[in-house]
Amino acid sequence: MKSFVCLSAALLCMFPAVASAGGGSAVMEEGGSFLVPLQERDSVLIADQLRYGFRLEGVEEGTGFALPDYSEGFRDSVEVVFPWILDTLDFQKGRKGEPGVFTLEGSVVITSFDEGRYDLPPISVLRQNGSGSVDTLVFDPQVLEVKTIPVDTSSFKLHDIKGQIRYPLTFREIFPYLLAASAGAGLIALAVWLILKRRKKALAGLLRKEPAHIVALRKLDHLRGNKYWGADKQKIFYSGVTDALREYIVSRYGVSAMEMTTKEIFDGLERKDIPADLFGEVKALFERADFVKFAKYVATEEENASAVPVAVKFVTQTYQSEIDSENGTGSADSK
Repeated sequence: MKSFVCLSAALLCMFPAVASAGGGSAVMEEGGSFLVPLQERDSVLIADQLRYGFRLEGVEEGTGFALPDYSEGFRDSVEVVFPWILDTLDFQKGRKGEPGVFTLEGSVVITSFDEGRYDLPPISVLRQNGSGSVDTLVFDPQVLEVKTIPVDTSSFKLHDIKGQIRYPLTFREIFPYLLAASAGAGLIALAVWLILKRRKKALAGLLRKEPAHIVALRKLDHLRGNKYWGADKQKIFYSGVTDALREYIVSRYGVSAMEMTTKEIFDGLERKDIPADLFGEVKALFERADFVKFAKYVATEEENASAVPVAVKFVTQTYQSEIDSENGTGSADSK
């Protein structure tokens, strides 16, 4: 089969020379060609495409063909839109030592853009047998009749372009969108539920929050004893004591003690209802803590021993004064 294709291609290129020199080749009439429209219609209309070609049966394996050059078309009114194509319709393998036999079909695709009746040229094909002899096969021509659709100009009216046809939606078409919408709504509901649950949990934690004086006293209780009184640990000790008091001051008096210096804290506490002696003791405790933390001061054992009691005294007395104030207010209201 490969040798057949190669030989056909070679002869196709040589066809003009063989045709002009072909004095010794035999001319054989092979009957009619075929003209088949690619569109199934009752008649051929302008711009319709047709296959114009021939069919050969009993072609021995190894036979080569040279096909006429129709690249320029047949005439101005008939054009070739696709070149020659050779198709193998059937192949029968030969007996041992004998060549196989093909059924071949060759055709070009033609068209016309003018109405009329056209006589197509006969198809002449050069055939070279396995022995090297060359024959000319001639196929009878066909007639191409091209028609156009008549237009009644007297009743012809221009019409607007028709809009797109709208078909009703089916459940199968909208089901994926409904599924996606349901999934989205479920995710949104889940997110809202999680947010509300987290807020509720946070609110419950605030409601269960221990009073500030209890938290401060618990932290100060952890600092009792002398395990932090060493010179290398005093900074940790005084930081723990003053931090517990800072947090209590924030909750009890609303002073932003966590971000303030010692002077700023006690400037804010001066207007609060704190006994003068207690105010002085706590202020001295904060100043001593500043010396220990920032000036490398080493406090004495007496100073260390008095730090936690002073802090506990400040928390308990200020908290007790708040309770007494509330009780006094309550009794005055009842009267």
